[in-house]
Amino acid sequence: MERVVGTVVRGLRCPIINQGDSIETIVVDSVLKASEVEGFEIGDKDIVTVTESIVARAQGNYATIDQIAKDVNAKFGDDTIGVIFPILSRNRFAICLRGIAKGAKKIVLMLSYPSDEVGNHLVDLDLLDEKGVNPWTDVLTEQQFRDHFGYNKHTFTGVDYIDYYKSLIEEYGVECEVIFSNNPKTILNYTKSVLTCDIHTRFRTKRILTANGAEKVFSLDNILSESVDGGGFNESYGLLGSNKSTESSVKLFPRNCQPIVDKIQSALKEKTGKQVEVMIYGDGAFKDPVGKIWELADPVVSPAYTAGLDGTPNEVKLKYLADNNFAHLRGEELQQAVAEYINNKESDLTGAMEAQGTTPRKLTDLIGSLSDLTSGSGDKGTPVIYIQGYFDNYTK
Repeated sequence: MERVVGTVVRGLRCPIINQGDSIETIVVDSVLKASEVEGFEIGDKDIVTVTESIVARAQGNYATIDQIAKDVNAKFGDDTIGVIFPILSRNRFAICLRGIAKGAKKIVLMLSYPSDEVGNHLVDLDLLDEKGVNPWTDVLTEQQFRDHFGYNKHTFTGVDYIDYYKSLIEEYGVECEVIFSNNPKTILNYTKSVLTCDIHTRFRTKRILTANGAEKVFSLDNILSESVDGGGFNESYGLLGSNKSTESSVKLFPRNCQPIVDKIQSALKEKTGKQVEVMIYGDGAFKDPVGKIWELADPVVSPAYTAGLDGTPNEVKLKYLADNNFAHLRGEELQQAVAEYINNKESDLTGAMEAQGTTPRKLTDLIGSLSDLTSGSGDKGTPVIYIQGYFDNYTK
């Protein structure tokens, strides 16, 4: 029978995961149960993806604001701390800021504008043009920002993040000065001790600060990179990738993930005889066209994956072949010509006209985005995603 369906993606419902649970056993059992109940066969090159959240929950990788505060104070002492380039997020940064504030005496909070690193806007670009403000050169005080732009609430959350972040700091009796600049060197006019809170640009920021006279420079991946008072930590990412757990604690990005994906793959091979690929995923890597938010607030899309998910797609564009190489063909002849071309395509199509318009991104970034959109971030209850046919093409 002719095949009429390509890639199939299923969100698998699982039990609520608690600390100490065997995440490998739960994932494998959930996949096998779904296969039995829904009547699909497990095959070679199928993909199982697991959201990082339930991995970290099973590991019990949590930390309190007191543990964050103790680490911050150990690194900065009584120095005025320049807290620069944080993202604007109640879930991602607010609780971290509570811990930072609790460990500080005074904070100079430097916000990037018109938006943070992942696209949360403080002010519209059009308004910058109207007011004649250049975000690449102009440094604004809090009062100057308000005089120019007033009070602006976030598109989705309805929060004025300037007031919100300042109030979190002052809640602990800590003096807070807010400034706006996109130049890391600006903060050095206020203090030589800096905690840079950007995610994907942190190495550049630290390099610039160090080269221009900063005396103490740390980034969020340096905070809780080791356990404090027996709490959670992440040796690679520290507070990066953390999420709000309670009003006084965060769930950290999971640790030591490679053995987990390898064990799940091995267990599925043992039980089914099939080589299933496995990855752990966090945020997808896509941009919202309305809120202009780039989703990737985690340090990476995937902290661990099996070997078959390494690399990028090697695909040709069907419409290019149909409009160019085989424009003279129709119907069955066209289908056969395209299929033959695909079966004989080069192993590396980089730069080939037939591949232009395909997506030369890492497989794990593409699959992570697919998984993140499928599982969502709310109450779907499907933290494990099962994907079939992802590596298939028009010929199979």
